[in-house]
Amino acid sequence: MQRYFAKNEDDTFIIQEDDYHHIVRVMRMNIDDEIYCVNYNQQVARCKIENISENEVTAKVVQWLEGEIELPVSVSIVSGMPKGDKLEWIIQKGTELGAYEFIPFIAARSVVKWDEKKGEKKLVRWNKIAKEAAEQSHRTMIPEVNTPIDMKELIKLSEGFNVKLVAYEEEARQGESSILTKKLQSMTKGQSILAVFGPEGGLTESEVTLLENHGFETCGLGPRILRTETAPLYLLSAVSYHFELME
Repeated sequence: MQRYFAKNEDDTFIIQEDDYHHIVRVMRMNIDDEIYCVNYNQQVARCKIENISENEVTAKVVQWLEGEIELPVSVSIVSGMPKGDKLEWIIQKGTELGAYEFIPFIAARSVVKWDEKKGEKKLVRWNKIAKEAAEQSHRTMIPEVNTPIDMKELIKLSEGFNVKLVAYEEEARQGESSILTKKLQSMTKGQSILAVFGPEGGLTESEVTLLENHGFETCGLGPRILRTETAPLYLLSAVSYHFELME
């Protein structure tokens, strides 16, 4: 069954725009066909299509569904702006693995430069990728993809997080393996992680030192050196294993 994020009024969901097009033109659904709908309070319902008009579909709730899909802690992924479509891969797969939000970061070694005018279209595309991945993986929320930020903005943003980590390849080379485990063990449900990953070439020593001076801890992600698009997925998998599989 197809899954859609939509607003609801009591037991009726109203589906418009791209999702309307998907239901009517792509899936060619009809009255009484069933779909899953998710509202903005992360509530999921099995619904039956009640009406199809020129610009919206309304669906009536058949059954509200229970179950916890989201990670018990929120993980915000800060990715140093990588080349090509690597950020799209991070957003898609990171959403499937439970990320709470994505924050592109203009790092010293980021080859890609952010153009505010052209960037609006990219931001729309990134958020669309997150939405489609959230539907595919049966999430109950859509992670937000934020406008890229610089170091000063990152430090200010970090003030509200319980755990602040920097994935640093030098730690992996030196065999560090305990900080991530210890931090996850110290956390309780509802807390938050802000995890920073460098672009190709990694973070500079001065960037890491600055982040450490503002409460971040550096950690290794196993004994191997991971690519910029692989490291966030490793961390999200580790969080899922700790909180969802070890219970």
